[in-house]
Formats: sequence, C-alpha cells, structure tokens
Amino acid sequence: MSERVKRNRVVALTGATGFVGGHILRQLANADYRVRVLARNPDKLPAKLADQDVVVGALDDESALDRLSAGADAFIHCAGSVRGVTKSQFAAVNVDGSAACSRAAIRHGVERFLLISSLAAREPQLSAYAASKRGGEEAVLEATAEVDIEVTILRPPAVYGPDDKEMLPIFQLMARGLAPVLGRRDARFSLIHVDDLASAAISWLTCEDPPREILELDDGKPGGYGWDDVCDIVTSITKRPIHRIPLPKALLALPAGLNSLAGTLTSYTPMFSLGKLRELRHPDWVCRASDGPGLHGWQPRFRLPEGLAATPGWRDRGNPEANH
Repeated sequence: MSERVKRNRVVALTGATGFVGGHILRQLANADYRVRVLARNPDKLPAKLADQDVVVGALDDESALDRLSAGADAFIHCAGSVRGVTKSQFAAVNVDGSAACSRAAIRHGVERFLLISSLAAREPQLSAYAASKRGGEEAVLEATAEVDIEVTILRPPAVYGPDDKEMLPIFQLMARGLAPVLGRRDARFSLIHVDDLASAAISWLTCEDPPREILELDDGKPGGYGWDDVCDIVTSITKRPIHRIPLPKALLALPAGLNSLAGTLTSYTPMFSLGKLRELRHPDWVCRASDGPGLHGWQPRFRLPEGLAATPGWRDRGNPEANH
C-alpha cells in the first residue's frame, strides 16, 4: 500500500469552508487533484473552487460520509470546532466527527487517512477543547487500529496567514503600536503559516510511505517565539515601536468566567472562556521534533517575518502602501 496518491486520484476533504481547510482545498486544486468535499453550506466554499465535487452534509450524517468516502484514495479530515465551553459542545465535532470520518474511510477501503488536529491535544487537561482534540486523535487511532489503513495525525500550533480571523486582530493591534500580552511574558510558542500547513498535507499525499505517527509541525524556528520576538519582528516590518500591555490573569478571568457561565447555562458557544484562558497562560506551546522519520519531503517556507510579509490586511490601513 505504500504508494503515493497520484494526482488523478480522489481526495476526500472535510473542513473546506474553514480557514485551514480552504487553503488545503486551494493547494489540492492547484496540484490537479480530484477533490471531493463535505460541506453543510456549499455557498461558503471559496468562489473559484465552488465547482468541486461537493457532498452536502455534516459529520453526523453517515450517508453523507459514505458518499464522501466512496472511491476516494485518501481522506483529509480538517473540520473541527473551536468555539464552546463544555465537553459536549466540542465532542460532537472533534471526537464523534473524527471517529465517524475514520469509520467511513474504513468502510470504503480508503488507503490513507490524515487528521489535522491541534497542538492543544498535547495538554488535554487545560480545556474542554484540548481534551476534545486529544479525544479525536484517540478515536481515530482506536477505529483504525485493526485495519490496513495508513493514518497520520498532524498537530499544528497557532496558524496564521491570509483569511485568518483569530490572530489577525492581534497583528493589527501590534501594527498600530500596541501589543496585548495575553499569556505569560516568558511563554514560548511555535507558529506556522497556513500555506505551509496546507503544503504538509500535499507532501503527505505524495510521499511513498506516510508516517504512521503524530507529528507536531511548525515553521522551523528553534525554540519557537516569545512575545518580545513577535513584537520585534512586527516592528522590523512596520518601523513602528510597540508598547507591550501585559494583561494579568485576574483581569482576563472576569470576561472568560462570564462567557463560561453563559456557555454552560445556554447554547452560547464563546471563543474566549476559562479553558481558553488556561491555554493562553500555558508557558510551553513549542513544537517537539518527531522521534520517527517525520514527513518526508516537507519543509516550511515561511518563518514569521516572511509569513507576515506575505499576509495582507494586518498592517496600518492609514498607509496605502502598507498592505502590499
């Protein structure tokens, strides 16, 4: 089975209407793969890629997953839930959805399966989200343990780049001279540009022997970044000094607590919660090197200076040349 997925083969993809999945879809299409996507709302697919083979449905729709998987040679599961408070809010997509995708791939004889997880899965005790990402990994590994399918799990750290909506506001504030330091000043963290993460999925398809392991992928910066490193890089691009604004845990705990209470008592699914605050305050989000062979043939193109330079929309809008 150790044969690369050739470009005339079918690749099943979930999460194509999201940030990371949309970039994976673009790179697959540009590389002339035949892509079949699962989408609850096809209108949210990138306009230029809306003519892909689309299966309308969700992760809890077994018949839709069967249509997605039938005849596919590889399955890339990228869909995930990042908003919520409780275990059940995250588990429906991140655990049950991942298990359902892997079972559908097995039923239809898909040769290889890629799960795009999160570095948060390394620390499942921090939040319901982190626990759900670890649970999704475990569900896939359990479902595929006794069958002949090649499974790789990628754990990216914070992802940024074009179309990003989570990190973009932080970079926009930095470009205006303000840096809200949300975590500990001594914290270290890895980053990855979305195009590099998407290219990792392409490399996984083209490698002869996909690694059967969990890989933490970053931009190759040894030891990751600190808040001062990021501020210095932004300053080097914008030529504007940055004023660091440490936000103490006690100050952030109030809105996080209110959001968590609302999310527990109602159907509200906030982005910022007490669990997310614990993730932000964790001191070590640096990716660790694999003990195995890793992802053969893949190398990141962008470290943060190059990645920010290639990302539009974050620099000072008052300067017409700033975003080019």
